[in-house]
Amino acid sequence: MATLLLVVIYISYIGLGIPDSLFGTAWPAIYTELGLPISSANAVTLLVSSGTIAASFLSGKFIHRFGTGIVAAVSTSLTAIALLGFSLSGHFAFLCLFSIPLGIGAGAIDVAQNNYVAVHYNARHMNFLHCFYGVGVALSPYLMSLGLKGGNWRTGYLLAFGVQAVISIVVILALPLWKRAHHQTSLLEEQNTEKPLSLWAMAKRPAIRMTWLLFIASCSIEAICTTWGSTFLVEVKGVSAEFAAKAVILYFVGLTCGRFVSGLLANKLSSWSLIYIGTGIVMAAVLLLTLPIQGLVLPCIALFLTGFGIGPIFPNLTHLTPINFGKEQSEAVIGSQQGMAYIGIMVTPILFGFLAQGISLKIFPYALGLCFVVFVLAMLRLVCVLKKQGVYTGRKIEN
Repeated sequence: MATLLLVVIYISYIGLGIPDSLFGTAWPAIYTELGLPISSANAVTLLVSSGTIAASFLSGKFIHRFGTGIVAAVSTSLTAIALLGFSLSGHFAFLCLFSIPLGIGAGAIDVAQNNYVAVHYNARHMNFLHCFYGVGVALSPYLMSLGLKGGNWRTGYLLAFGVQAVISIVVILALPLWKRAHHQTSLLEEQNTEKPLSLWAMAKRPAIRMTWLLFIASCSIEAICTTWGSTFLVEVKGVSAEFAAKAVILYFVGLTCGRFVSGLLANKLSSWSLIYIGTGIVMAAVLLLTLPIQGLVLPCIALFLTGFGIGPIFPNLTHLTPINFGKEQSEAVIGSQQGMAYIGIMVTPILFGFLAQGISLKIFPYALGLCFVVFVLAMLRLVCVLKKQGVYTGRKIEN
């Protein structure tokens, strides 16, 4: 029963990835048809991100009250409804309106599934879970391309809605599995009356603050690469826009491969060991980007290695949360971590844009380096605090 539930969780995580790369693919057709300024996309992305951040911080309370299954079913259905709303929208105001439930649904299901897998499954399954997010992210541009080829961007959103609706039905039909799988652990959770930690209470704990910095820094590296990587390759490395666009795909390939390999190694290496290995690979990638060599080969290798190194960090840090802070409070802590991650994803590319405009796009690798330094310092501090508390697992492989 636990295996069948895990399959359902994997499927639902595909649904989490579908909306994330859909809007960017559809936007050229949307703003052309609706006669919008190209910068209007910022309003939609900010609304989606704001909804996701709010849901991430609040989801711990909902999970504590209603359970992971209900939250997952409602959240997946909410994103499906939002995608349908996008497909029917004939005005920019409606796109903004449906951006809110899209963000809320994504944030809630992200926290719910991450927490459940972190508590009930081993690190291998956590890494594979995030691989399925990559499947969703890769699937949605393909669906949109089919829509644009056979009709318009609304057709693409309608196809995405169809896939998301099927996933929602699967998650709803699987609701009884949540009570049957891990039955003994579920009984213990039902008996737990401890209230989730508030954001202020979490902010008082140094270890939690350090994990916030870790998620902000690692996701900032990801956001800078995906948002500004193509522009850096064109303006600084002298490659064509066409090749630059293809080169950035290597980052996503590296990210998915890194998580897959991490999943394969999770039974032999601890989560901390995988995080350390990923950190070393990211450092090598950033150093490669600083080399003053023109052409495409070296930056492509660096982008792939950046994704490959970053890949294991998010899932393994998440998996360690119940171990570091206790299963009773893991949903609240994971919710705060996800919220901080989305803040990094939303804010950092904007800040980099202002800096690059004022200085030069040559600061791209140095911005990544700054985020990397913040990450390493926060990680060292976190390890020290966890060792003092006696919960640092080190080389021990977590079950």
